Amino acid sequence: MTPIALPADPVSFPEEAASFMLAGPAGKLELISDIADPGCARRGVAVVCHPHPLQGGTMHNKVVTMVERALRESGLDTVRFNFRGTGASEGAYDEGNGEGDDLAAVVTWVRRTRPDDALWLAGFSFGSYVSIRNAVRLRADALISIAPPVGRWAFETVAPPTCPWLIVQGEADEVVEPQAVFDWVDALKRKPELVRMPETSHFFHRRLMDLRGAIKHAVRGWLPAKRSGA
Repeated sequence: MTPIALPADPVSFPEEAASFMLAGPAGKLELISDIADPGCARRGVAVVCHPHPLQGGTMHNKVVTMVERALRESGLDTVRFNFRGTGASEGAYDEGNGEGDDLAAVVTWVRRTRPDDALWLAGFSFGSYVSIRNAVRLRADALISIAPPVGRWAFETVAPPTCPWLIVQGEADEVVEPQAVFDWVDALKRKPELVRMPETSHFFHRRLMDLRGAIKHAVRGWLPAKRSGA
């Protein structure tokens, strides 16, 4: 489904798939929102973050879109967005610092338009670093991290969230060292749910449907209540 184009800074959450621009800390941010099927809709919104913008990462990345699909099929409405300097988003790459502020701007809009909804964060690779790093300050109700780039960023300085947390890591990841991720998880005092996927590369080649299933299965018990009429 092609998202409809909306004016900038919509005052309500779109009722169908939509693309629009939102005021961010370094200029306009490019967003796409989508809604769950009314029959399974839950009182929650998931914001999904994309991989490294200097390495071709955008909100249209196939892992990002599969994560979005899994969460939407689970009943959550969703928001994807391009970090500063990516796609039509204004500004320039900022080493994960400004990107966290971009995420905060999107979350502020979601909370303004859906004040009674649970707020979930999700991310792939660099996007998982940004979302993990900001989960506590943004008071996320759940967190999904796909191939977090441990060893490439200072994860040891990040305060781990206390909300429900899923990590999915491919065991044949050629970008992120899988054992570094497993060792980091083992060192955490409060353990997230970890799904290890054998024979799976960083971009989940030929395993995207397995990723979708793993996410849907893991988050089933965390989902917020159904929307009225669902």
